[in-house]
Amino acid sequence: MAKKARTTKKSKTSKRASKKASKKTSKKTAKKTAKKTSKTSKRSSKTSKHAKKRRYSKGAGEEVEKEMRRYKKGTAKSGRGGRAGKVKSRKQAIAIGLSKARKKGKKVPKKKSS
Repeated sequence: MAKKARTTKKSKTSKRASKKASKKTSKKTAKKTAKKTSKTSKRSSKTSKHAKKRRYSKGAGEEVEKEMRRYKKGTAKSGRGGRAGKVKSRKQAIAIGLSKARKKGKKVPKKKSS
């Protein structure tokens, strides 16, 4: 018959002690990481040195808003002087609003050439 390996009381207690010690260290590291993440979230909410610039000015956004209202109302027209057909898509309305903003000299990125 095969002999069973005996476990003594000392070995069991040492195993328990090592488990408790590892749990304590894991709790401590969890607390530290929680503190670090809370600090970084506070920093990101403040204005940072490397804040992104606006691509479009507020005036350009307002111009697009006006054009979108006309589009939703059904009075937005495309073409020179509004003599062409109705604007049929949101994208078209946005493009018209941006082009009007460009003509007025608002800050709008250049057109992409295709």
